[in-house]
Amino acid sequence: MATATPKASEHGTAFEPLSATFAQNPYPAYAALRDKGEPQFFPDFGMWLVARFDDVAGIARDNSMVRSPEFFMSHEEIEAEKRAQNWHDMPHHSRFVQFSMLDSDGEVHDRLRKQVFREFTPAFIARQRGMIQSFVDKLVDGLIDKGEIDFVEDLAAQVPGHIIGRVLGVPDEDCPQLRVWSENVVKFFDIDRNDERKATAEKATTEFYHYLLSLMAERRAAPQEDLITRLIAAQDAGHLNEDELVSTCMLILMAGHGSTIDVLGSGMHALLRFPDQMQRLRQDQGLIHTAIQEMFRFESPLPFFHRYATTDCVVGGKAFARGTKFGLLYGAANRDPAAFGDDAGSFDVGRNPNRHLAFGGGAHFCLGNHLARLDMEVIFTTLIKRLKSITLAEAEPHYKPGLSVRGPKALRLTLTPT
Repeated sequence: MATATPKASEHGTAFEPLSATFAQNPYPAYAALRDKGEPQFFPDFGMWLVARFDDVAGIARDNSMVRSPEFFMSHEEIEAEKRAQNWHDMPHHSRFVQFSMLDSDGEVHDRLRKQVFREFTPAFIARQRGMIQSFVDKLVDGLIDKGEIDFVEDLAAQVPGHIIGRVLGVPDEDCPQLRVWSENVVKFFDIDRNDERKATAEKATTEFYHYLLSLMAERRAAPQEDLITRLIAAQDAGHLNEDELVSTCMLILMAGHGSTIDVLGSGMHALLRFPDQMQRLRQDQGLIHTAIQEMFRFESPLPFFHRYATTDCVVGGKAFARGTKFGLLYGAANRDPAAFGDDAGSFDVGRNPNRHLAFGGGAHFCLGNHLARLDMEVIFTTLIKRLKSITLAEAEPHYKPGLSVRGPKALRLTLTPT
């Protein structure tokens, strides 16, 4: 998909989400959109961008705002839109990725979400603490005396996928490959959909599918105490079919990788950019819970999602027709001074209340948020306890380009053990 024609704001700030300038600091462009008040239309995106907190929250929490166009489009119209967005001719991607709990609504979404929700309870997640702590301790043992590391690759990227893999029932040795597949699939969700990324996404989905088929066959032959075994039992009970089972497993594994890696990287970077807040957290480690919530607010790892209006509606004082597609800019909403005060652009480890939108809202509120936050709590607490100092070993890290992701590509750190 082509980049949208740059739109200059009253302040001269262009909205160019594929540019290096936007990747490093999208917040001036987000502020310019908020300043306009009502949503702004970008023809090449085919959607209205929504940037103010109240408007984004209102849409995210409104059940009449849906992810799938099936409520107001015919099958032929949906296929035409897919072709227009280069979202077609991908048999496995269409079967397991374009259809998922994330991109379904109504009865189908509720049925699938129920099967996962019963497994991802706070009590279940809390029981994973010992396993996560042991895994992180082993990683840190191997890094602490190196002096300099890439925090993203050497630590952040090693934890979330392995932990969600263990919960689902994936052997540790297979988790690195699942990360590669997940990243190759997720990249195609951004706005720069070229044919090369399309082929890569379809190939990754196909290989992912065949891997899960093999793993499911193993669990049917020898059930274990893991999530995939319980989801297979739910399939046998008629609560979901095989395609829905595969799609749900893919979604859980993909959601457990990229966004948590990104917020770990940007969260560490925030602590280094605001050394007074790092010191505050060192002095009062009880602030870890609010600090992690602030990491999600300050640099939302999934800063953009869409919704369709199933009825005529009013957003930001402007009337919109049924079928309108909205682009929800969570990254912009979570820095809105109207919601978070004049210090919305500052990082505050003790910010409370902190009603950010990084986990979405309404029917699509993120099911994995408890596990992601526990991963982060264990990692940051462990590092603060075991390291006397953590400093940047480079001038400034480079952030990933795109509208749908937010996180540093790498984060070179110098470590000083206690």
